[in-house]
Amino acid sequence: MGLGGEGALRTTGNAKRAQAVIHEAMDQGITYFDSARVYMDSELYYGEYWKNQPKKRETIFHTSKSAQRTRAGALADLNQTLERLETPYLDLWQIHDVRDEKDLALVSQKGGALEAFVEAREMGLAKHIGVTGHHDPDILTKAIEQWPVDAVLMPVNPVEKIIGGFLTHTLSAAHKKGISVIGMKVLGGKHYIAKDRGITAGLLTRFALSNDITLAIVGCSTPDEVKELVLAGRDNTPLTAAEQKEMTKPFLTMARELAYYRGSVFNTPGS
Repeated sequence: MGLGGEGALRTTGNAKRAQAVIHEAMDQGITYFDSARVYMDSELYYGEYWKNQPKKRETIFHTSKSAQRTRAGALADLNQTLERLETPYLDLWQIHDVRDEKDLALVSQKGGALEAFVEAREMGLAKHIGVTGHHDPDILTKAIEQWPVDAVLMPVNPVEKIIGGFLTHTLSAAHKKGISVIGMKVLGGKHYIAKDRGITAGLLTRFALSNDITLAIVGCSTPDEVKELVLAGRDNTPLTAAEQKEMTKPFLTMARELAYYRGSVFNTPGS
């Protein structure tokens, strides 16, 4: 399990609550920390912690992302990210939120962001590079196949099991290439939790981890949510195929609407 960049971290002027979440994550033994240049003060919150606990930085795996599409823009983001995080390098730097063919072309072209990511890896500023996306599984699959990435961050939840795409084509492409798969949107922004039907954050987490991924990340708003996340990670007995199918039943009639993160095109009637 990893700490996602949402929740208390994707805020501004909320340092006390964010620090409480980071401290609890470290105390609970979480070693994967997610962030992004566009996640408000997230990087600053982390940076304050590592500045005061520099030795602990070496014990964890830190990530961030850039949504810039040019080499110059991405490198500028990286410089700011490293400065804000109070760290000389990232363990994983990700090409953020790749949505369509235009994004693929912009990132790939001469002077595009991909050049910056490859350079950063060669220079040791980023030990690994990756790509993220949650709008179009076909586009993310192409990015995996075409770009020299080490990891992919994509949605993994019961809704995706129903719709297909990310958990079929994209996951298969990642496995074929031998790269790491990080699951996000595990709780669907907490919209998928239905305790009256037995669907808890822990069960959704177990569902994600049952889909042959490397790890799952969840954003947390409080230390108690961090504890719940860690507990779910420790109780990670894989769900059987039958159990996973049973879990999808409450989502069947509204799966497309519940996949809100796929964007307006996906939710267009008849698409």
